[in-house]
Amino acid sequence: MSNFTNWGDEVDDLKQAYERLGLPELAPREDVEKRYTTLMRRERSRAQQQQDSGKESSGNDEFALITGAYRFILEYEDRKTTEAFNEQEYGKYKGMADKAQKMDHFWRYYKFHTLGAVVAVALIIYGIISFVNYREEQAYLASLPPVDLEVSFMGNYYLNESAEKEEPLEKALLAAFPEWKRFKTMMTPVPEDEANQYAYMQKAVLMLATENPDIYVMDKNIFQWVGVQGVLKPLDDAAEGELKPLLKDGLALKLKTEEDTTERIYGIDLSESALVTDLPLYKQDMVVGIRANAKNPDKALQFIKKYLETVK
Repeated sequence: MSNFTNWGDEVDDLKQAYERLGLPELAPREDVEKRYTTLMRRERSRAQQQQDSGKESSGNDEFALITGAYRFILEYEDRKTTEAFNEQEYGKYKGMADKAQKMDHFWRYYKFHTLGAVVAVALIIYGIISFVNYREEQAYLASLPPVDLEVSFMGNYYLNESAEKEEPLEKALLAAFPEWKRFKTMMTPVPEDEANQYAYMQKAVLMLATENPDIYVMDKNIFQWVGVQGVLKPLDDAAEGELKPLLKDGLALKLKTEEDTTERIYGIDLSESALVTDLPLYKQDMVVGIRANAKNPDKALQFIKKYLETVK
């Protein structure tokens, strides 16, 4: 019998392979697997018995032929499955089937390489565009005049319908301070509703830690929260100096910080000043405090003084 290393007459070889395994021709693959497993266990048992009896283990030529038959059947079935798949996939191409198959195999093998190359090119293009945009932004910022005052709005504030589309707060403040060239503003809305405050407060904490404005414009609730954290500058000296003639009762707001148990002035209530009407905001009240490490503390104080002069 053939040792199943050469195909020879395939039909005869296949028939002999099934006979070698003791199976009917074209038995299901599951039966082939089970039969070979059974024969393999018998061979292992026979070899173990020889070893236990002290006999010299000898190779089993019959089992080698069984293994050859088993592999022949599996190779035949795999090849037939592949041929059937190729016929289904590429048979419609007829004379071009071979080329279509090769192209498909090429794509399946190299698709991840190709996609990787596309992604790499996209990242390079994105990097170039980002760099160009960054350079343009830096050039634009360099062309602007220096910031006179940086203002952070934090609290239950929202732009109203009258707000312009571009830089509404900056333009409103410049209109009130025509002698200055530039304001920079940022706004962190924090609603009064405690059920909706958590996410907004997280952003507010981040802004306090990373941003460094000159002044904060806050509602009274946020003033109490910001003030105790020690980020505001005490205004007691200013209240006794240049601001004293303008400070009506109740406008100077005091509190204690976490590190200083002495009650000091940290905010000025400008809720009744022109600041409220100048800005296109929905608001309830406005308390202004100066950041402890403000870059422009003199102009921050000038800002407070000017709006104090408009308090009703």
